[in-house]
Amino acid sequence: MKPPLIAIDSQKCMVCFACVRACPVNAIQVKSNSEAPVVVHDRCIGCGSCLQVCAPLAITYRDACKETMELLASGQKVAAIVAPSISGEFDDITDYRKFVKMIRELGFSYVNEVSFGVDMVAEKYRELFTQFMGRYYITANCPPIVALIEKYHPGIIDNLAPLITPMIASAQLVRQLYGEETKVVYIGPCIAAKDEALRYEGRSKVDAVLTFVELRELFNEYNIKESTVEYSDFDPPLGYKGSLYAVSNGILQAAGLSEDLMNGQIITAEGKENVLEAIREFESSVDFIRKHFNLFYCEGCLMGPGTSKSGKKYLRKTLVTDYANKKLKDFDSKTWQKACNKHIAGSDFKAVFHTDDQRLPEPDPEKVNEILKIIGKLNSDDKLGCGACGYESCNEFAKAVAQGLTKTDMCITYSQKSKQDFIKTLKLTNEKLAHTQEALVESEKKARRDQQLAQEALERTSSMLQKLPSAIVIVDENLKVIESNQSFINILGEDAAEINEIIPGLVGADLKTLLPFQFYKLFTGVISNNENLVNRDVHLGEKLLNVSVFSIKKGKIAGAVLRDMYLPEVRKEEVINRVTEVIDENLDLVQKIAFLLGEGAARTERMLNSIIESHKATKR
Repeated sequence: MKPPLIAIDSQKCMVCFACVRACPVNAIQVKSNSEAPVVVHDRCIGCGSCLQVCAPLAITYRDACKETMELLASGQKVAAIVAPSISGEFDDITDYRKFVKMIRELGFSYVNEVSFGVDMVAEKYRELFTQFMGRYYITANCPPIVALIEKYHPGIIDNLAPLITPMIASAQLVRQLYGEETKVVYIGPCIAAKDEALRYEGRSKVDAVLTFVELRELFNEYNIKESTVEYSDFDPPLGYKGSLYAVSNGILQAAGLSEDLMNGQIITAEGKENVLEAIREFESSVDFIRKHFNLFYCEGCLMGPGTSKSGKKYLRKTLVTDYANKKLKDFDSKTWQKACNKHIAGSDFKAVFHTDDQRLPEPDPEKVNEILKIIGKLNSDDKLGCGACGYESCNEFAKAVAQGLTKTDMCITYSQKSKQDFIKTLKLTNEKLAHTQEALVESEKKARRDQQLAQEALERTSSMLQKLPSAIVIVDENLKVIESNQSFINILGEDAAEINEIIPGLVGADLKTLLPFQFYKLFTGVISNNENLVNRDVHLGEKLLNVSVFSIKKGKIAGAVLRDMYLPEVRKEEVINRVTEVIDENLDLVQKIAFLLGEGAARTERMLNSIIESHKATKR
């Protein structure tokens, strides 16, 4: 079983969410209980957009260096098939025959051009497009395009040209030339080719896929340099115009197909935004457009995610065309044509595609509206939004939140407003605390002893709450935290722990900033209806919590007991006995200082009794 194509290192991740915004199919999920995003591998199309925008290099793809070196050390014949875009990648090597020799130095028995495979596939495209039978096609040479249609546009899967890619055609060619037992390693610019290779067995099998970046790593590891090797050419047959394949319309030139605006029957689109729009318009309007589409997700294969990041598009394009021109000066077209005819006859170019529908069901409109209300966009005239979240509109973003793909914090305007509101809340809370401290100082002058007794009682109560294994939180009608214990803070995670360092017990914190909306709605219901909620199982991220929410003061104060169901069982009887004992020991003391605390003593008693009742109910 191969590891996933894309992985995110949570230790390196800066949580900038650039990858989330760059992913064209929302295959990178932001979970409410996790800082670093995660890849939903079934949804991924292998385009590599996330790799291109990850500044801390926290995103990696499946490595094939070790796998390749094991093949080379196996004693079997191993052929390297090299993508035409290699001439653009190695701009630091003066003669292509040098990097051919460097590849041989790694231990490959043969080094062949994929450009000859391009020539053969191009001939099949020429036949398909010129012998028009009423169906318009999308070229199937780009693996991310194929995956995009299989997963998100299955309605036009029959419009994918039923032809294998030049990589697979070259694998078949190599086995015609050197025997069925020959192992094949593809070297190219595309990381999605690593998954494409898994589709095929037998003569079409590609045993390993190396990117150009990985090839450079192997050269460095084995100290293979241009200055230490001689010239060596590719093994025949050599490619013809297939050498232009790295440029998006190169395969059309190889096939002799016209893109003439007046008479041509093919439209070429390259680059993320262009191909996404092209596929949408093909699906909706192909009967009006009446053209075949030649699509490449990257800007040709020149800028694939498996190429060096420092590369320049137009410099690479120039290197590719210069290489093709040099080859064509002394090219033996008769020998090429003979080889082409022979190997086309011995190859199977048919490709089969399968629907892998990853579209999510439409969420409940009421839920979407609720999320829009939370982020302040329900009644807003600005429905398009700023786009910073990576979604086309606020409505699409709200749908994604409802589908569990992202969280409301990804909305920058909402996040900023929440932070500002929270800061204001903290400031107001601190001011209130300052005033309370002044009042306590005055009160201390008049009744120091009574205050000390009250303080001791409150400290014992708070200490008891802190020692409870279950998480406890008490909130007012505005969902502001009155008190919570360490177990509650532990459940919420690192963000709550940081706030706790500033305000112990999260006192004054807004519950809406600490819990997902579907969670804190439980508290709102209890406060509004004065009806206790007992033993409700609720998911918080990957945790399963048993929650009991109860009214302490009608319409004013509610408390909750939360237990992590994945932790060892807490002995409820022991907790009940301890709380009961504290009530018996402290009731007289609380009554004595009631004139200072006013309603506070009664609230404490009700709170503790409610906790006991909740635990008893849980036990039942």
